Amino acid sequence: MTQPTPLPAVVVAGLHREARTAAVDSLLRAVPGAVAVHHELEAIEGDRMPRTVRDADGVRQRGRPRMTKPCACCAVRDDLVPTLLSLAVGGAHRLAVIDLWDSVEPQAIAELIGAAPAEAVELTGVITAIDTDSLLPYLTCGDDLAEQGLALAPTDRRTVADTFARQLEYAPLLALTCVGAPEPADLALLGQLHATARRLPVGSTELARAALAGFDVDAAAARQHPACALLPQEADEHGTATLVWHRSRPLHPGRLYAALEDITCAAVRSRGRLWLADRPDAMLTWDAAGGALCIEHAGPWLAALPEAAWELEPAARRVAAALDWHPRHGDRAQHLTFTGPGLDRDTLNRVLDSCLLTDDEYAGGSHTWRALSTAFDALLGVPA
Repeated sequence: MTQPTPLPAVVVAGLHREARTAAVDSLLRAVPGAVAVHHELEAIEGDRMPRTVRDADGVRQRGRPRMTKPCACCAVRDDLVPTLLSLAVGGAHRLAVIDLWDSVEPQAIAELIGAAPAEAVELTGVITAIDTDSLLPYLTCGDDLAEQGLALAPTDRRTVADTFARQLEYAPLLALTCVGAPEPADLALLGQLHATARRLPVGSTELARAALAGFDVDAAAARQHPACALLPQEADEHGTATLVWHRSRPLHPGRLYAALEDITCAAVRSRGRLWLADRPDAMLTWDAAGGALCIEHAGPWLAALPEAAWELEPAARRVAAALDWHPRHGDRAQHLTFTGPGLDRDTLNRVLDSCLLTDDEYAGGSHTWRALSTAFDALLGVPA
């Protein structure tokens, strides 16, 4: 008996609604039998969330699934896979396009579809649609999503800039639109933020083929892991630059804390991993966009784990650690990247370097570093 062919599924994300809709429409026109699933999160009434299924000619189905939680993204996750499985029955559709609402980030949805029954649904692509005319304004917008009516739950504290940055950096395929030709500076910024992404114009004949090429959820997750993320490389083009700051000495928590505002505001986007002297075993993530900064624990450094536990870590992390291994500190290091127009490299390097331990502080050894400062205790919310 012939096995049924799984329904291909493509996720299309993006805060730029018109660009996203144009990308979805392009896929519907390019693939006969394609349908798009969209949850209308702006039209929620009570505990009901409208959902439409449409093709190139218009809406074919409407539904109002019940929300069991006040989180709109949770409701989408609860409803999406059952909807895709129902569309897969009978083989009537050649493609399902998941048209995500504005502030929904693609990673969680991609991983949800990736865990669906493989014989029924296959995730073949993730696209973020971008209006390049709005690229810099969105990346510099520090407004909370709630201020823009885009929050997914009462507890959603994300900003426009950090949400847009994650949408942009996760997708391996960017669908671009703008008025006229894209500005070289905008393309340079995109290229530096996500050098490995393929960029295609919305409406390109290549877009559908690229969206159906295949998508590896595990590899995409590994690329986002702070220990082995594909961070930007040094660059300087059309007035936009990227600085890579890589050091093998710990940071003084007090001096870094005092310089946070200057460092965070120095670039449109910055991210990476850092090592505080008072937390020698903790890898910390740095994630900043639009002037807002998030520093969080990301688990222990590999060097802080017993060797027997290394095999439990992803292979990509072990490879990344081996390439960056220090004879004394192991994989502990500073690796931060800063990208933006008009970046002042010299000043930023000087400020960052001033936050490292001095020779005398470093010579004191790790047993003295823990007592240097408690500046980050409240921010991180956990004891050292």
